[in-house]
Amino acid sequence: MNLVVILSASIALGLAVLYLPLLKLSPPFDFRLSSSKSANQVPFAELVLKNGVIFTSDSSLPFADSMAVRNGRILGVGNYSSLQGLIGNDTQELNLQGKVVIPGFIDSHVHFIPGGLQMARVELRGVNQKAEFINRVKEAVTKLPQGSWVLGGGWNNDLWGGELPMASWMDDFSSENPVWLTRMDGHMGLANSLALKLAGISSDSSEDPIGGTVMKTALGEPTGLLIDAAMKLVVTSIPEVSVTERREALLRATGLALRRGVTTVVDFGRYFPGGSPEDPWEDFADVYQWADYSGKLRTRMCLFFPLETWSRVADFVKKSGRALSDWVYLGGVKAFADGSLGSNSALFHEPYFDEPQNYGLQLIDMESLFDMTAAADKLGLQVAVHAIGDKANDMVLEVYDSVVSANGKRDRRFRIEHAQHLAPGTVDLFGERQVFASVQPDHLLDDAGTAAKKLGTERAMRGSYLFHSLLASNAQLALGSDWPVANINPLGSIRTAMKRVPPDWGSAWNPAECLSLTDSLIAHTISAARACFLEDKLGSLSPGKLADFVILSIDSWDDFAAEGSASVEATYIAGVKAYP
Repeated sequence: MNLVVILSASIALGLAVLYLPLLKLSPPFDFRLSSSKSANQVPFAELVLKNGVIFTSDSSLPFADSMAVRNGRILGVGNYSSLQGLIGNDTQELNLQGKVVIPGFIDSHVHFIPGGLQMARVELRGVNQKAEFINRVKEAVTKLPQGSWVLGGGWNNDLWGGELPMASWMDDFSSENPVWLTRMDGHMGLANSLALKLAGISSDSSEDPIGGTVMKTALGEPTGLLIDAAMKLVVTSIPEVSVTERREALLRATGLALRRGVTTVVDFGRYFPGGSPEDPWEDFADVYQWADYSGKLRTRMCLFFPLETWSRVADFVKKSGRALSDWVYLGGVKAFADGSLGSNSALFHEPYFDEPQNYGLQLIDMESLFDMTAAADKLGLQVAVHAIGDKANDMVLEVYDSVVSANGKRDRRFRIEHAQHLAPGTVDLFGERQVFASVQPDHLLDDAGTAAKKLGTERAMRGSYLFHSLLASNAQLALGSDWPVANINPLGSIRTAMKRVPPDWGSAWNPAECLSLTDSLIAHTISAARACFLEDKLGSLSPGKLADFVILSIDSWDDFAAEGSASVEATYIAGVKAYP
């Protein structure tokens, strides 16, 4: 155990002696430890963890060696001797044997039901050969009845050299089954010829939809690839996913999240460019409320809805509040400003290096974004906007400035989702405006090999994934995965944020932007909780908060801080073991 831990534990012992007798919490935790009260009036802990390295994410007491839990909440944190008054005959004591304990991870950006659905579909993540891509789709076709849709995703053409897939890759074995496979970033999809026919897409098709592209050959024949808003042409032809399938997807996703130490997710739902804004609302009623009322939820959910439905969200919050329970919270609303780097649809000030006439796609005009953002903000809703390219980020910040000017200054906590590529000077604007940068470290593993090709080496180094610069400018970071675009794996994301070493690279991509372990953990816990207004309930191991925590396999904080490597040994929700 390093010096920081020893000093923190010593300070904790002194503070605990003064702090615990004065502690007053809301019912059922309204208590004072006093010699005038009999022992049976002390709210004894149900569980006490001891002999560990407990990282609290609470700046008032960063480390402790013991923690007490009662009724799903944290009763006390500090030195083991300071918690003796909370230990009764029925208290279970868990000896951590020096292992590290951290707050339950908050994944600040997921698409939870799509992730659960993808777990049962054609999985193309990590495929690095054209032949393997084709074989996996072919195998899926052979297992389905004639006429059934073959669905899947996760492919990344950069892994096999950059060649974009085409409908012709699949047509010879899928003539009786429509196929739809989304790219790993969710901003491009591949349809076979039958799916294109069902969607009415041909060489004679009308012009591209606003905010989207139907890719065609030089002869005008559709290749099968659709970008952003054009994806709706095929998506609307796919049969609706049943309520049962979506409920099963939630349960699958929950199991995976708990295995990875994730106790809370910020869920942006089944809404992608070209999708229906009704899908998240159907999931809210059919899946999340069902799971909440039936007691099947095992991870906490903070839900965001499409920006164009802001009035519905506001009405619901007005009637029921933001918290439906300790399991389901209404986070706010989200819009898309642009596409993705991998699909060459992220919006930049300068053109793509490999496509000199292409600046990317702007998926919403500034007037509409301002009008809806201002209306939502005026009613107290949090607004998050997807922005990948530097021009998209600047556009969103400009809209936020206009909203602040129109509505007056107060605590908004605007969020920019991804904030991946920033123009010179934009980093400082995040800090000045206290806009949350909700970022996904593992995306840099996918982009590192291609960013220079798409943006040029200097642009890519100057403006991509500026985690350390954002923190240094007083911006606030919230880490997430964007699952199923990337794996839901906070410990992997933390290691990526610390090391920034892409696959097959021997060194870091822009090492000046590496984060420390402490900064990475905070961005995945208490800062992530602040980013969705849940810091009073979650995000740190502080007295009165919900007892969501993770026990790691590692028993050396120094080793953890140096390498960022560990695995999840156990995940607890409300003080109860949820995994394994």
